[in-house]
Amino acid sequence: MKYDVAIIGGGPAGYTAAEAAGKAGLSVVLFEKKSLGGVCLNEGCIPTKTLLYSAKTLDNARHAQKYAVNVTVEGFDLPKIVARKQKVVRKLVLGVKAKLTAYQVQIVTGEAQIVDAQHIRCDEETYECAHMLLCTGSETFVPPIPGVQDIPYWTHREALDCKELPQTLAIIGGGVIGIEFASYFTSLGVKVTVVEMLDEILGGLDKEISSLLRAEYQKRGVQFLLSTKVLSFEQAEEGVKVNYEGGEIIAEKVLLSMGRRPVTKGYGLENLGLKTDERGRICVDAHMQTSVAGVYACGDITGVSMLAHTAVREAEVAVHHIINKADEMAYNAIPGVVYTNPEVASVGFTEEALKREGINYRVSKLPMAYSGRFVAENEGVNGVCKLLISEDDTILGAHLLGNPASEIITLAGMAISMKLKAEDWKRMVFPHPTVGEIFKETL
Repeated sequence: MKYDVAIIGGGPAGYTAAEAAGKAGLSVVLFEKKSLGGVCLNEGCIPTKTLLYSAKTLDNARHAQKYAVNVTVEGFDLPKIVARKQKVVRKLVLGVKAKLTAYQVQIVTGEAQIVDAQHIRCDEETYECAHMLLCTGSETFVPPIPGVQDIPYWTHREALDCKELPQTLAIIGGGVIGIEFASYFTSLGVKVTVVEMLDEILGGLDKEISSLLRAEYQKRGVQFLLSTKVLSFEQAEEGVKVNYEGGEIIAEKVLLSMGRRPVTKGYGLENLGLKTDERGRICVDAHMQTSVAGVYACGDITGVSMLAHTAVREAEVAVHHIINKADEMAYNAIPGVVYTNPEVASVGFTEEALKREGINYRVSKLPMAYSGRFVAENEGVNGVCKLLISEDDTILGAHLLGNPASEIITLAGMAISMKLKAEDWKRMVFPHPTVGEIFKETL
């Protein structure tokens, strides 16, 4: 069997590439050993946001009196929250499959093994291809901390399927995943402690915004141990003992959230002889093509930006190169969002990055409460909108704390991608009243 394009991995990069290639009239085969949608759809982005929305709804109900609405909150049904999450996932997986089927994509369930740049074997069948896309994604990194093998730790998978809440939870790692789970479990009444090696949570995001979010969750009872390295784990009668430099804590459950790493083993990648960098990441050019002609790598496997929306864009670029459509990948305006309550959203440079690169800039900053719509919908909350602007007035970065940051950050991303000057962006007409007007106010 011969195909124009063979894709290994059915996550956001893989299914986007398959749809785009099929739509362009190419014959496509897609290999996925588990479920279409990959980690993002089945055990990442979508399920966590489904749970977080239930938690946000609970928060809103508890504080309904701030909006002159009298509500009696009788609690929540955790098994039903988890069941709804599973229902949402099933619905979206079926949607992905329907799209691929509509474009005649051949879906093969099984473990693909690369023979060479033109051949893949799966279940005793050999598939020939003119172009190959590697979209195998990433996996949870479990650090070799002494004692970790002796405790019943959680990763995001167990946390997503939790139907009986622990009284106490220690989250090891204060990145996006860890902080989102801290938000979720705190809303459900769990006493949460976050242990983070860095001096601030959400490393890589704007430190000022991160510290403000941390302060908000400290008010809600979350304990943060920053600049703290875990030395070992021990099983104790009361739960798991987490030993760190300078002390210890005991929690009923421990959630490991210390990052993810690209999946590069188990499917014959070594048979391609791809060029990698000093960190072992697959080298790709602006078209997502590897050092081997006709072989592309998209999504988490490259280790550049482990975000579903980045993977989608990379897949589009790769397919465009295959069909000779001019396009290149750019990473200067990739939004990042933390779906806590309130949300955090960021795009472009942070202050820390600008300082490292010696780029001069100015800060323009306002409370989100300068937006009338924000005030109407966020009683007693100020939030922050922070813009970073170059000496020649070009928008370099935007950082938000406040709902719905996730829905309006694209406005700033477009301004950065289009290299808009502040004056040009101000000329845009924003509908009133919207929270997005905060950008115009801040400018």
